[in-house]
Amino acid sequence: MTGRRRFRNTFPPALSRPVRGTVLAAGALALCASFTAGCGVIPGAAGGSGDDPIKVMTWAPQDTDATNKPGMPAMARAYAKWIDSHGGINGHRLEVLTCNDHNDSVGAAKCARRAEAEGVVAVVGSYSQFADSYLAPLEGAGIPYIGGYGVTNDEFTGSMSYPVNGGQPALLAGLGRALADTCGDVVLVRPDSIAGDELPVMLDSGLKAGGHPDAGDQLAAEDATEYGSQAEQALRRATADVTRKGCVVPSLGDRTDTFMDSFRRARENYPEVRTATVLGSVDQTVINATGGASGPYEGAYITGWYPPASDARWNAMKKVINEEAFGDNRIDPADAGVQTTWIAYTVLRAVLEKIGAGEVSADTVRRTLDDGLRVSTGGLTPTLHWPYESKLAAVGFPRLVNANVTLQVVRDGKLVAAGKGIGGSNGITDMTRTLETADVR
Repeated sequence: MTGRRRFRNTFPPALSRPVRGTVLAAGALALCASFTAGCGVIPGAAGGSGDDPIKVMTWAPQDTDATNKPGMPAMARAYAKWIDSHGGINGHRLEVLTCNDHNDSVGAAKCARRAEAEGVVAVVGSYSQFADSYLAPLEGAGIPYIGGYGVTNDEFTGSMSYPVNGGQPALLAGLGRALADTCGDVVLVRPDSIAGDELPVMLDSGLKAGGHPDAGDQLAAEDATEYGSQAEQALRRATADVTRKGCVVPSLGDRTDTFMDSFRRARENYPEVRTATVLGSVDQTVINATGGASGPYEGAYITGWYPPASDARWNAMKKVINEEAFGDNRIDPADAGVQTTWIAYTVLRAVLEKIGAGEVSADTVRRTLDDGLRVSTGGLTPTLHWPYESKLAAVGFPRLVNANVTLQVVRDGKLVAAGKGIGGSNGITDMTRTLETADVR
């Protein structure tokens, strides 16, 4: 399987669910002012009873043997509860439907068909590895896909897709650029899957930008219970050059932790190597569970899309979680999936406010996004907007509009800003120019 991207440019008629809006309540302004991050981040409240709810869907895999993202639908539900407890949007309740794609193509297609059957106006803040299965049904129904996790390259080509981050392309390009200056031989351990097939070229684009040879590409089963042989093979390849410390880059989603357990045992028989990966494969919870400062991630570089969870720009999201989902351990404010869902719903809220008292349907949501809407996320991302083709259209990513990455490092068992390597004065680097050189075929 090659994971080759498919370009779709059709805009078929959308399903329509008319709703009647009402004016914003005056109390919404006072409520908004109470948040230090400002109205650009916390969703605006609206007064009035309204008639029909505004119906959207969020999907993600849960309870599977591979990558799971239960925090994303949980965050979506918490967001909707917060909106509804403060008067709704333009007087209408926000109804969030959730769907489990079970990490398979059939499940992803079922979620998309259900979205059409339920008449949702958008799919928001979701995760699925099977874009080939869900994008076509969404496009056929005219339903926009706002803020996917970015796990597949198709999310950056589909005409109905409105990504809020740079996905795996940006994370891996940023990681490659950071490792180019510090590593000898680099070995990427990645899933033997369609999504996994898309990873090497992105890591190599960053390595190339730093004058480093391509990484070794090592396949691994996505749902294995141990990775002893893969760890041994990665270590042999990473230590082939005895003059420079090699680097091993596991990118196996939830199974990265399983790989590192095997890796910890195998590395005793080899020269020292550095590890590095991307957020979504590792977070602070995983670092803690694997020994913190004495664990295998100490000193590892990890790239992410957004500022660290400790950054004050996340305070608005944390406030909503505390108010509506306190004690729900599925929602980790440091999880990149949870953060992406928050930003995606910030975009949805901006769209609905722009529509105002007009008809809310999949068609009007899509047209509002296409008509030059610019969305502020309070500094968590650049101002988001989706032109017909982005700067990265020439390399096959016409919908990729935010290629920012942050570089973090595990220091004394804590995930903190790296403070060197890639990253400007604010710790954020735009990887657009690096991705423009990617050898995408």
